[in-house]
Amino acid sequence: MALTREEVLHVANLARLNLGPEEVELFTQQLNDILTYIEKLQELDTSGVPCLGHVVPVFNAFREDAVRESIPRDAALANAPAREEGNFVVPRII
Repeated sequence: MALTREEVLHVANLARLNLGPEEVELFTQQLNDILTYIEKLQELDTSGVPCLGHVVPVFNAFREDAVRESIPRDAALANAPAREEGNFVVPRII
């Protein structure tokens, strides 16, 4: 399946790309080379190959969720630029 010059121009237009004549020819050739390679890959027998989401095992690296003492309120507010009744005071944003 080869792409035509007009198809490349159509895709470039959809992507809002302004391509010069040399670029259109270059991209047409490069895209056709990619499609030729994909057609070659489709000739392979992959019936015995399991589907993979990732090529390496993936697992969550989360720590154990444990209940701990939290930082004291005075320590949390120690560097606050402004505080009121034990809370941070921040500028009002509407």
